[in-house]
Amino acid sequence: MYPLAPAAEWILDLNELLERLKAALSDEYDVERELGEGGMATVFLARDVKHERRVAIKVLHEDLGAAVGAERFRREIAIATSLTHPHILTLYDSGEAAGLLYYVMPFIEGESLRHRIDREKQLPIDQALKITGEVASALGYAHRKGIIHRDIKPENILLEDGHAIVADFGIARAVMADGGGALTKTGMSLGTPTYMSPEQAFAEKDIDGRSDMYSLACVLYEMLTGQPPFTGPNAQAIMARHSMSEVPSMQIVRATIPDEVEDVVQKALAKAPADRFATVDEFAQELQECVIDYHTTTRRAMTGTRTMRGTTTRRVPALTAPTPWWKKPVVLGAGAFLVLAAGTTAYLSFKGKAASATMASAGGLDPKKVAVMYFQDNSPTGELGYLADGLTENLISRLNEVNALDVVSQSGMQAYRGSSVAPDSIARAFSAGTVVLGNLSPDGDKVRIRVRLIDGASGDQDRDVVFEQARANIVGAQDSLAEKVAAMLRSRVGSEVAIRQARAGTSNAAAWTLYQRAIRMRKDADAAIGKSDPAGASKAFTTADSLLGVATGLDRTWSDPQVARADIGLARAKAAASPVAAKPFIENGLLRIDSALAAHPRDASALEVRGNLRYLKWLYSLASNPKERAALLTGAEQDLASATQIEPTRASAWSALSTVYSQEDNTTKAKTAAQRAYEEDAYLSGTDEVLWKLYATSYDLEQFSDAVTYCTDGGKRFPDNPRFVRCRLWLLTVKSVPPDVKQAWQDYNRLQQLTPPETWKLRQLEARMLISAGLARSNMRDSALKVLAGARPDPNDDKEGQLAGLEAFIRTLFGTAQDTTEAFSILNRYVSGSPQHRAGLAESQSWWWKGLKQDPRFADLVAGAR
Repeated sequence: MYPLAPAAEWILDLNELLERLKAALSDEYDVERELGEGGMATVFLARDVKHERRVAIKVLHEDLGAAVGAERFRREIAIATSLTHPHILTLYDSGEAAGLLYYVMPFIEGESLRHRIDREKQLPIDQALKITGEVASALGYAHRKGIIHRDIKPENILLEDGHAIVADFGIARAVMADGGGALTKTGMSLGTPTYMSPEQAFAEKDIDGRSDMYSLACVLYEMLTGQPPFTGPNAQAIMARHSMSEVPSMQIVRATIPDEVEDVVQKALAKAPADRFATVDEFAQELQECVIDYHTTTRRAMTGTRTMRGTTTRRVPALTAPTPWWKKPVVLGAGAFLVLAAGTTAYLSFKGKAASATMASAGGLDPKKVAVMYFQDNSPTGELGYLADGLTENLISRLNEVNALDVVSQSGMQAYRGSSVAPDSIARAFSAGTVVLGNLSPDGDKVRIRVRLIDGASGDQDRDVVFEQARANIVGAQDSLAEKVAAMLRSRVGSEVAIRQARAGTSNAAAWTLYQRAIRMRKDADAAIGKSDPAGASKAFTTADSLLGVATGLDRTWSDPQVARADIGLARAKAAASPVAAKPFIENGLLRIDSALAAHPRDASALEVRGNLRYLKWLYSLASNPKERAALLTGAEQDLASATQIEPTRASAWSALSTVYSQEDNTTKAKTAAQRAYEEDAYLSGTDEVLWKLYATSYDLEQFSDAVTYCTDGGKRFPDNPRFVRCRLWLLTVKSVPPDVKQAWQDYNRLQQLTPPETWKLRQLEARMLISAGLARSNMRDSALKVLAGARPDPNDDKEGQLAGLEAFIRTLFGTAQDTTEAFSILNRYVSGSPQHRAGLAESQSWWWKGLKQDPRFADLVAGAR
C-alpha cells in the first residue's frame, strides 16, 4: 500500500504512461501495473530484474517533473536516498526515463495507517503510542540531517509486521528545494490541510522539525479518537481552525485516554512552534513515559496547573429522567457556527467565504456577496407565481455552487418573499454588494423574464437583461436564466463565474410545471400551519400531493416528485395531533422515499428525507420492538451522514444529524454538526433551535466562552424567544461568568412575559434557583438561601427530579462544607424515593457532580445502582 494525495486530473492517460514506463525501464524493471494515483505522482508495481525483488516505482506527474527539473530532482533525491533508518522507507534508485522523473522503493505488502484507521476508527492506546513513537524516531533522524518531511499523514505511514514505516521523503525534498517554486508553477501544494501546521499553512519559509511534530500529533489524535482535531468544508476553513481554534479535548470523545497523553498531544499541537516540544525526539520521549505510566501506575491526579478536558456527554443532570416521547420537541431543523478562534465565533460567516480585502478595507459592500430576491409575478391573474418561485430557488442553488460567490441562502431570502422591501435595504440586511431582481410577464405562448443587478451600496441598477422562453420549453428557463445572470456577474465582479451543468431532472414541461405548482402549494400549507389553520394546511398538502402524483406519472424516471411527496408526509406527520395520527404519513413517506432511492441511491435530498422520517418514527416510538426502534435511530444517522457526505453544503441535513447525535448523547458530534449547519446557512429554518443547541452543548462541554457567545447571539437574533433569556440565567451557574444579579431579576421578569402560562409554574422555580446561584456567587448567602428555599417545588410537581438535581448542584456553588452536606441530603432524599435514578447519577459524566464524586459520601449515595 502506497500513500498518495487525493486523485488529481492530469493530461497523461494511465495506460499510455504504463506503456511508456515499461518501454523505458525494460532493461532494469518489469513494470506490471498501477498501484495508485495521487496529486503529484503515480505508483506502479514492478519487478527488479537484477535483484529479483518486487519494487514500487513512483513517477512524478509530467507538469511537476518539468517544473522540478531532472538535475535538481536527481540531486535532492540523492540526499533523501542517504536516509537509512528502520522506520523510513528506503529509496533504491531514481532517474529520468522517457521524460518522466521517477524513484524506486521497496514494495510493502502491508497496509497504510489510513486503511487501518478507516477500518478500526479508534486504535488501542498502546498501539497508537507505539506507532507514533516509531514515526517520531524516523522524523528525529531525518531532522538531524536537515530534512523535513512536510507531509506527515496516515496515508504516508505504512504498516508492516506491526511496525510503522514513513514514506515520501523523496518528493518533499525534491519539490521544496527551490522554496516550493515548482509547486507554485503547477498550482499544486505540499502538505495536507487536515494535518498541516499553522506555520506551514501560512507558507512560512523557516519551517523546522516542529512542523512535522505538529502533523504527527494530528495523526496521533486521529488514531485515538477516530477523527482529526480539525475538519472543515474546505482547505481554507481547516487551516483557519488550525491557526486559531482551541484543540478539542480527546477525552471528550474517548474518556479512557490518560491525562498524560492528553497533555503531551495538547502541547505538540500548540499554535506557535516555540510552545511545542523543542524537538520531535523530546515529543517521543514524553510519549514513551506515557506508555510506562499507562502500564505501571494509576492515572495521575489533577494538578493546579492543569484543567480537566474530559467533560460530560449529557446536558440534563443525572437525576433527570429521560423526557417521555410525547413531551419531546421534534427538532429537525437547525444550523451551525463556524468557529474561527478559541471561544469566539464569526457571526454571519455564512459559507466561510470572506469578503474581498479591497472592499473590506474600503468599508464598502463586496459585489461577490449576492442576494437573489424572489422574482415577481407580473401576470394579471397571478398565474406565474409558481414559476417565479421555482426559477428564484433554482438560481440561488446554481449560484451557490460558484466558489467565487457568497450567496445568501434560500432560507435567508424566504423571509422577504412577496414583500416590498427595497433592494438597498436587503443589501444592508445581508451586507450584500449585489442584489438580483427579476420579474415574469406572460406574452402569448411565451414568458418574458427580466433580470436586473442592483449595486447594493448605492441602490442603483448596474446591469439589465430581458429574454423570452417558450412555455412549451419552460424547463429550459432554468439554464437560460442561470447563464445570463452568470454572464452579468462575471462582468460585475471581475472574476470567473462558471455555472455547473444542472442536475439531471426532467425534460417534460408539463411534469416540471406541476412540480413547481405543488411546491408553491406546499409553501401555502406551511404558512397555514404557522397561522394555526390545520384545515387549510391539510387542504393545501392534499392538493400538493395530488399534483406531485400526476407529475410522477408524466415522468417515471424523475425522482424529485416522489421525494417531495415523502417530504410532505414528513411535514404532515410533524403537524399531526398525536403519534397515532402521524403514523400513516410516516409509513407512506418511507414507501415513497425508498422507491426514489432505489432508482437514485445517492440522491442527497432523498437520503435526508428518509433520515428525518426514520428519526420521527423512532421519536414517536412507532416501532414494534426495541431492536427495530434502535435500528431506526441508527438508520437515521446513516442516512443523514450520507447526505452530508454527498453534499457537504446541505445545511438542513447537518442540522438534523446534530439532533440525532444529541439523542445518542454524543455531545461533541452534535455540536460539530450544528456548527457545520450554521456555517453553511446561518438563515436555515429553525436557527433558533440550533443556537440553543450550540449553547447547550457548549455548556455541557465546559466550553463556557462559546456558551456565552451562542446565548448572546441567540438573544440578538431572536429577542422574543424565551430560551435566550433562560440561557442567561443558566450562565449564573458558571464560575467564569461574572454574575449580574440586577440583570438576572430583569431577565426573570422578561422570561415571565415570554413563557406560556401553563409552563410558568415550574419555569419560574427553575429561574429563581438559578438566580440564587448568582446571589451565592455574589457573596449574598442569606439572600441566596432565602430565594432557593422559596423555589423548592412540591415533589408531585417535579416527578422527574429536574429541580431536585438543580438545587443540589446549586448548593455545591455556595462553597462551604455545610452546603455540600445539604447537597448530599437533597440527593439522598430524591434517590430514596426514586431508586431508578441511582444508576443515572452513578454513570453521569456531568461536570456538575465533579466535586461531589471526590467525596466518600458519593459512593454511599449511588450504592446498589445498576
